[in-house]
Order: sequence, then C-alpha cells, then structure tokens
Amino acid sequence: MNPSTAFATVVVDELIRNGVREAVVSPGSRSAALALALAAADRDGRLRLHVRIDERTAGFLAIGLMRGSGLPVPVVTTSGTAVANLHPAVLEASHSGLPLVVLSADRPPALRGSGANQTTDQLKVFGSAVRLFHEMGTPVREIGQVAYWRSQVARAMAVATGARSADPGPVQLNCPFSEPLVPTEGPDWPEPLTGRSTGPWTAVHAANAQPAAVAPGPRTVVVAGDGASQAARLVAEAGRWPLFAEPSSRARTGPAVISAYRLLLQASTLADEIERVLVFGHPTLSRPISKLLARPDLEVVVVSPTGHWPDPARRAASVVTGLTVTAADPTDWLARWQDADQAARPAIDKVLADGLSGPRVAALVGEAAGADGMLVVASSNPVRDLDLAPVVPIRTIANRGLAGIDGTISTAVGAALANAGPTYALIGDLAFLHDSNGLIIGPDEARPDLRIVVVNDNGGGIFSTLEQGDPNHATHFERVFGTPHNVDLSALCAASGTPYTLVRTVDELRAALAPTVAGLDVVEVRLSRDDHRPLSQSLVEALRQL
Repeated sequence: MNPSTAFATVVVDELIRNGVREAVVSPGSRSAALALALAAADRDGRLRLHVRIDERTAGFLAIGLMRGSGLPVPVVTTSGTAVANLHPAVLEASHSGLPLVVLSADRPPALRGSGANQTTDQLKVFGSAVRLFHEMGTPVREIGQVAYWRSQVARAMAVATGARSADPGPVQLNCPFSEPLVPTEGPDWPEPLTGRSTGPWTAVHAANAQPAAVAPGPRTVVVAGDGASQAARLVAEAGRWPLFAEPSSRARTGPAVISAYRLLLQASTLADEIERVLVFGHPTLSRPISKLLARPDLEVVVVSPTGHWPDPARRAASVVTGLTVTAADPTDWLARWQDADQAARPAIDKVLADGLSGPRVAALVGEAAGADGMLVVASSNPVRDLDLAPVVPIRTIANRGLAGIDGTISTAVGAALANAGPTYALIGDLAFLHDSNGLIIGPDEARPDLRIVVVNDNGGGIFSTLEQGDPNHATHFERVFGTPHNVDLSALCAASGTPYTLVRTVDELRAALAPTVAGLDVVEVRLSRDDHRPLSQSLVEALRQL
C-alpha cells in the first residue's frame, strides 16, 4: 500500500469514529486518495458521500447537511483555487458555529514557490475564520504515522465540535500528497492501520460550565437570535417574560412568543417600558432589536456557552454561560405583551389580505411545511417576511452567521438530504441566481425531497425598504441597488431538468404547495419591488392605530 492510500484510509476511518456520517467531495487529481477512501466508505455503508462539481456549492451543501443533522461534515477539495472557493462557506460556518472540516489536498511543500501547476500557499488560507489549522506532514512509509494521523484528526474533530471549548466551528487540515495518488500494488504497511477498538483515537470530554441565577424585578424581555435553542424559550416561560424569537432561533414556540415583536417595538409604547434584555443566540434579523440592544438605559445580559458572544452595541452588562430562573414575574408584564400581540395579528392580516406579498407568501409556505416539516429560508427579505408570519413550530434553518445569500440552494439541498423527508426552501431571486449551480446534481447522487419557492421581485427588493429606497435617492436606485436582471427562471430550471411552476395568485400558490414533495422542484412567485416600502410602512401604521 502506498503512503497516499494509507493516509486516506486512516483519516476517513478516524473521521467516522468521531461521528462523521456525511461527506462532500469535489473532483480533483491531488485529492484522489481521499475521494476514493470516502467512496469506499460510502459503498460499505459507513457514511453517505455527496459529489459536487462546484466547490462553493459543495461547501454550502455541507453547511446544509450540518444544519439538518447537527453532525460534523468534512468537505474534500483538490489544491489551488479549489480551496479558496470554500471561503464563503467557511466564513458562514465560523460565524454560525458549525463543525465544517476542510480537507484540502495539496502538493508537497517542496513544490511551493517553484511554479508547479496548481500549487500555491494554502497554509492558513482561511485566516482567523477557522478554529484550528494544521498541515499534515506529507505521508511517508514509517512506523508512527498512524498514531499521528489518528490523533490529529481526533483533535481537529474535538475543536470543530467544540467538545472542550463549547465553541464549535470550521477547521482545516491541509493534506499534502506525493504520487502515486491512487491505490497501487506494493509491500504491506509497516504497522497496523486499524485504530483503537474503543472508538476515536482520543476521547475528548466536555468541560463543565455553571449557569447563573436570574430573578424577577426589572421588566424583562428575552431575545432569541439565530441558534438560540430551546434554552431561550424555557427561560422566558419560567420567568413569565415576553420572548422575541427569530425564525431560525429554534425557540419560536410556546405561550411566551410574541409573533409581532418587530412591529410592536416600533409601534407600541410597551417598548419604552423594557428595563432588561436577556439575549440568547445571535440576533441579526431586526433593526428594532438592534436599537433595543443599543439603548443605554437597559441592562443587557448575554447568554453564551462559548468564548464568543454578540454585543455589537457594546452594551452587555454581563455574559453568562447559562441561566436559571429563581422565580416567575408576578406582574401582568407578559400578559400585556400577549394582549398587544393578539390585537396586532388581525391588523397585520388585514393589511396583507389583498393579493400576494412577501409576508403572505412566507405565511403560506410555513403553513405548507407545517409542524412536522423543515423550512430553509434565505437571508434578505424572505427571512424577514417569515418573521412576520403567524407562529408555527416549523424547524427553520437559515444561514445567519454572516447573513449572506450565497449558497442558499446548496444549503437547502444538504438540509433536505439530512432531513430524509419533505423540505421547503423560501428564497429570493438573487439568492436563487447566485447559487443556481446548486440545482446541478449528478445522476449517481442522492436526490433531495425539496420544494424551492422563489419570490422573484427582479432584483434587490430589500433595499427598497432601507435608507437607499427613500425617494430622495431614486436617481441611481435601480441601477446600483435594484439591480434588475430580467432572467427567465423557467429556462434556467429547464437547463438543469428541474420541474418548474409559475404562480400569480394566492390560490395558485396554495395549489402549487399542495402536492407531496417528491424530488426537487421550483415554484416561482413574481412580485413588484415597488410595493415593498409602502407595505412596510402600512404594517407599522396599522399597529399604531390600535
């Protein structure tokens, strides 16, 4: 067995021992040993392999698989620019705390700086975005290599999953290979390739952290940002405090949830009475929440189990690893918010009653996904539209680490494959175009049960609701921010053989969402960007009239 094959065999086995059940590969020559070892593991039923021709798509497919399964996912690339194409996904994983494991194949170090083909400096190419970087030595035939390979993979997996730090995130193992790159005949390896019978080479145990106590007193609200988890809901319910939960918080359930919090923060005087905010997860969605957290008169407590915590306004009074509630708030504070929320919903529904709009589409897609479904929602307008929808306990996935639109289709495909059931995706037209390569799935690859609903307003619709969309800036708005593209999405879907439906009315959308999700299909809903700003203003004004 040659060194490249021995290395790849051991690395893949150790990855599986450390919990890997899905892996992603993009084709390349220098990475051939790893690709073949993963394909063999897939054949033996030890993991499921996914192959994509575009490294950026591959990276975001891994993001989706991790969001769907909660497990670490390795992605393998060849050397050179292939590695750099993973950077957007690495950044998303870093800011979302996802255990992405980059196995970047490389030429031997001696070839760097020599002008050798596809050879560049891949050391720490992702900078501070990875939790760990390690360059594996070029595999050689000598005793001691197996222990090195296995221990380093175990260490990288522990860092990626946050086993000791409680700070999961991406890692990179740069893997130089010398020829031969594929299996060859030759002498046996000088030591056993098998690992320890007990499992991973190194078993890493979690460090303990003690929660802090929080008592009633100040008028408190709980903010649950992306990835907050059920901990936010439990604290809100135990303290009888209003819960402002983003769709991807995994906490948007229960009696404490205030579905119209974003509008109420702008339209209700209740917002002025808030005295303390308990922050879970990574709030990114709402400008009213950002303004709330920046108020100098509030006590802000951030709950973060890791060494990183969100505090962009620099107002956090304390950062704790967890919270226990000593007693419930005895006042009517929660009831007042609940009453305001109940009064707001009919007013919101009345504004949205006529025809299709972003929030109406989001509500209908959420209704179709249902409590048992999974919904992947894109950044920009779609996730904000879903935030205005009635609360449905949907399993919602969103790339809110950096809130980018890139890789959304690939993320949705990965999440659907991990979900192994019907999955919906709600995305905008620019996100759809940005990752249209995600529709390209080879004939030998597992195919998802995924329905993608594209809200097409022919450009950057979100900007019409922001400062740039003010009529005073109309001269350059269309070209610089609106960015109309006039792309025929039906033709784009036809090119990849993806079933496509265009809907124009609420009834047509309901009909398109009704069939069982089987395979991959696309539903396009066309809206006008001209309606976004007036609609946002109408919603706030409707609540001010209550």
